This record gives sequence, structure tokens and C-alpha cells, in this order.
Amino acid sequence: MDVCGEIKLGEKPHSSTMSSPWPALLLGVACVAGGTAGYVRTNSKPSLIAGLSVGILYLWAGAALRNGNTKGITGAMGASAILFLSSIPRVAKGPVPAMLTILSAASGYYYYPAFKALQS
Repeated sequence: MDVCGEIKLGEKPHSSTMSSPWPALLLGVACVAGGTAGYVRTNSKPSLIAGLSVGILYLWAGAALRNGNTKGITGAMGASAILFLSSIPRVAKGPVPAMLTILSAASGYYYYPAFKALQS
């Protein structure tokens, strides 16, 4: 692995540091779609900005993981933390914030072992 966290040609990623990109990619699409829907439905600029920001971070992380770049794990953990921390205060306000809280916690739980392995 080189200093940028990318897997060199012919090198296999260490199983404890590579995770599937699919949770990050799916959450990225969901965040972008949700932020856009929130803006269209209620003209909420914060929903649009937050959805696009976190969604793009998740999509970048998923793309990085698909390309063998371990920095995608850090990106997925960061996006999960941002989404979790921003959703938890609104968890009782309805099903959407509750689902965002659950999905971000699940994503963090999924990517944490690989993130921890990268830190050591």
C-alpha cells in the first residue's frame, strides 16, 4: 500500500482494512435524494445543503473503497458521524430522522472495525 492509502497493482488489500463500498454508496444516494426531496417539498435549504454534503461524502467514500483506497473508510466513518450527530436531536420528530439515526449508526458500526484497524 502506498502513502496515499491506495492499493498497488497486484497487491491484495488486508481483509481487516477493506470493507464493502455498498453501504456508503447506498447511503450517499439516499442522502442526496432525501435532501433534494426535503428541499422540493418544503423549500428547506438546510435539508438540501446537508443532504448533498453528507451524500457526496458517502458517495466519495464508496467510490474510494471500490477503487481500493482505504481513505474511503475514513470518509464513510466521517459521514456516518456527521449524519448520526445531526439526526439524533431530531430522532423523536418522525420516521425520517429516526431512520437516518439508525442507518448512520449501522454504517458506523459496519465501518468501525476497518477504521480501527487502519489507526493501529
